[in-house]
Amino acid sequence: MKLGQFYIYILTNRSNHVLYTGVTNNLKRRILEHKKKKNSGFTSQYNVDKLVYYEVFDSIKDAIYREKQIKAGPRRKKIGLIEGKNKTWRDLFEDM
Repeated sequence: MKLGQFYIYILTNRSNHVLYTGVTNNLKRRILEHKKKKNSGFTSQYNVDKLVYYEVFDSIKDAIYREKQIKAGPRRKKIGLIEGKNKTWRDLFEDM
């Protein structure tokens, strides 16, 4: 990870039933916050902390645009994105 990069990411829970899409400028820090349940809300309530997909951008505007695209799409498209790069839905955070 280098400075000036932005990330959109998809998290899920242990059973892969709940999907959450977010955007950040520091993917490792943000995923740790989810794992440690630093913020109360949706991801804490539903134990959503497994990183299954992410994309990298040089522009925050591009990252936010992509995040909105993904959020607006149907669940099957999100699943297609995940399975296109991570067929087994393993936690990609382990590689960071």
